[in-house]
Amino acid sequence: MTSEAGTRYEVEAVVFDMDGVLIDSRTVIENAWRDVARRHGRVLASADIEHHVHGRAGAETVRLLFPDHTDDQRAAIWAEVDELEEESPYQAVPGADALVLRLAQEGVPLALATAGWPRKIENALGRLGILHLFDTRVTRDDVTRGKPHPDPYLKAFESLGSAPARTLVFEDSLSGVTSAVAAGAVCVGIGGDGLRRAGAVAVADDFTGLLLETDARGAVLTGLDVAIRFTAGEVGAHV
Repeated sequence: MTSEAGTRYEVEAVVFDMDGVLIDSRTVIENAWRDVARRHGRVLASADIEHHVHGRAGAETVRLLFPDHTDDQRAAIWAEVDELEEESPYQAVPGADALVLRLAQEGVPLALATAGWPRKIENALGRLGILHLFDTRVTRDDVTRGKPHPDPYLKAFESLGSAPARTLVFEDSLSGVTSAVAAGAVCVGIGGDGLRRAGAVAVADDFTGLLLETDARGAVLTGLDVAIRFTAGEVGAHV
């Protein structure tokens, strides 16, 4: 795990992306788009998946992948993908459900900001038993512009009542990190070290090494090489 060594952040709320952060859905999503695209005469390359699928709203993905199709045709393609994703079982990203539970136990305000939609969210997080722990949810239906635009995170911060610089975001895609950073948040990447290029202050493979510990001053997230403390006081990053 790498980051800007020696930096400390103080935050008071946490926003999670869902796909690839809370649920291990990367393969399901890739296969759904590949299968449906193939039915409609297009073979998706790895670059198509990386740049146009992960972290993006489905409406934008289908527009980018099928620019010559009509709106009705794109809507039908998108509906096929949705159906495959809704019906798939998902496992938690290792350690994700445990961290969400610990944060909730400590009274940390939690939000979800995802390109997912209500039925998928309820299926995936309901089965994991953590859906009820989120104070607010921002789905693809709640914003006009999805990630990489900052709108989903700005709406989540507004709903939580937290300032961007006082909010920790967990993201797994370049477009998601770009969105969170553009919104002014402190972002930790879940996945490859390349997420730092988009502005993640630290990167972890998953949540298994991240622990929420308490001391006399409150709660501290350990396991990263930046210090992240939960506090209601003045926030900032200090070197």
